[in-house]
Amino acid sequence: TYTFNVVVEADEDRWHAYCPALVHQGAATWGNTEQEALKNIREVVQMVVESLTEHGHPVPEDPSDQVQVTIEPRVAITV
Repeated sequence: TYTFNVVVEADEDRWHAYCPALVHQGAATWGNTEQEALKNIREVVQMVVESLTEHGHPVPEDPSDQVQVTIEPRVAITV
């Protein structure tokens, strides 16, 4: 299980979201609302990780303050 930190920032008329640990692999997106941007970045991170795995590239596990890797399943709740 990989847990990635993401950043969501308001802009003039929309929200930008990106994953710092995967930004060089293209993990950035936007949405009209904060919730839409979060939904979109989740999908983008999923696609990037799947692509890395399919092509035999390692999934980044560092920096430790941005990525957590665990064997057991986890649930993340953001309030």
